[in-house]
Formats: sequence, C-alpha cells, structure tokens
Amino acid sequence: MYTSETFVRVCYGETDQMGYVYYGNYAMYYEVGRVESLRQLGLTYKELEDMGVMMPVLENKSKFHQAALYDDHLKIVTTIREKPGVRIAFYYSIYNGGGKLIHEGETHLAFVDKKTGRPCRPPQVFMDVLKPYF
Repeated sequence: MYTSETFVRVCYGETDQMGYVYYGNYAMYYEVGRVESLRQLGLTYKELEDMGVMMPVLENKSKFHQAALYDDHLKIVTTIREKPGVRIAFYYSIYNGGGKLIHEGETHLAFVDKKTGRPCRPPQVFMDVLKPYF
C-alpha cells in the first residue's frame, strides 16, 4: 500500500455563501492529492502523458463527515491500496487543521493509450516505482 500526504489551504473562491467548501471542489482536492502523490513517487502526470498514457476518471465517490471552511489548512492523505492494472483506485482522507477526519473519497481511473483511445497497461516505469509498496 502506498500513502502520501499533501496540504492545501481553503481559498475564499472554493466556498459557498456560508463559508463552507462547495461540495464540487472536493474532486479538485482529490486531483491535488493524486497529482502530488505521483510527484512524491518521482513521476508526474505530464511524464505519463509524454509516454503516451492518459488517466481519465471513471468513478468518483465522496463521503462528507464535516464541512471544511474558508482558510482551513487541510491535509489530504492519498492511498493506493491495490496494485494497478488497466485501472487504478485512489483513496482520500481529508483532515482539518485540528486533525479531525472531515471527508473521505475515492476515484477510479483507467490507463488509456493516447493514440488509440483504448485501455492499456500502465507504463513499466510507473509499475517499477510502485513495486516496493505491493
């Protein structure tokens, strides 16, 4: 299992009139966690795309425990629990500045060949960096 941590501060534009993070913005936090987790492994989305592989989201799930508020400092814990194949699942736990779990989510993505638009296996370099965790 691979786990990473990323920190973000809630911007005013991410909140609604009540000062709560707008529910649709959690998908953006998932993306931040995903991109930064790959970067912490030594890879970037751009490098994967340059290798000819895209990673579209197939499924997005959210579970709200408590609202995140304007100016909160959030910790996004991103986990890959299973060795990826043609698909990969990312799991997210979001904590407020006090360390309280306020949100959980998951996204399922596919590896897709950029030229053909067809599902494909992840690049070997991707599998190599994940190998120590599985």
